[in-house]
Amino acid sequence: MMCAARSLPTFAATKRPRGRPRKTPQERNEGNRRQDIVKAAAKLFRRNGFNGTSTRDIACAVGMHSGSLFCHFKSKDALLYEVMQEGMRSALARQTIVLLAEHDAATTLRQLIRSHFDTLLGPSSDFMHAVLYESRSLNTRQHNVIAKLQGDYEATWTPVLQELASTGCLHGEVSLARHLIFGLLNGSALWFNPKKGISIDALTDAVVALCIQAPPAIRT
Repeated sequence: MMCAARSLPTFAATKRPRGRPRKTPQERNEGNRRQDIVKAAAKLFRRNGFNGTSTRDIACAVGMHSGSLFCHFKSKDALLYEVMQEGMRSALARQTIVLLAEHDAATTLRQLIRSHFDTLLGPSSDFMHAVLYESRSLNTRQHNVIAKLQGDYEATWTPVLQELASTGCLHGEVSLARHLIFGLLNGSALWFNPKKGISIDALTDAVVALCIQAPPAIRT
């Protein structure tokens, strides 16, 4: 299927500060412990819900005393916020890799959908599950930050969909199509089970087939 080629966004290179001191073994260990806590919390929030998970449960999952948890996070709410930020950081990093590749709009959309499924259904999906279903537990400031990250993530799809619409590969209004696509993708988190014989690649192909059509033939 031939569709319009995309204009790639430009990204400014990030320079690492010179002379940055190396972390001490204790600092590295503390960083690892923090990551262990975040991963355990994400898993438990998904399994039991935010309200059904105690700080004692999280501390026990990483082999810590419950009071030690507060050396890393001020509260369970702060830990949930970190889980959600980690989920969005991962999603945005995956998305950036897709957008930096030189592909036509149809291929880019497929890869964006595949990337989203990787984030939503893959090994690190516990983080995104919190983003989708636990936002009511955030305070107003935290909620606004996560909502901004989600908005930035979804807005990046708009130029791709616009190019598909301009060539007849996508029918309907672009903004509505974007909302419908994300509703379809995110809904899979509630029912998808790889043990039932459906792969993420097959799921991606099915969504692409629903979203993109061959451009209309040009009459001569």
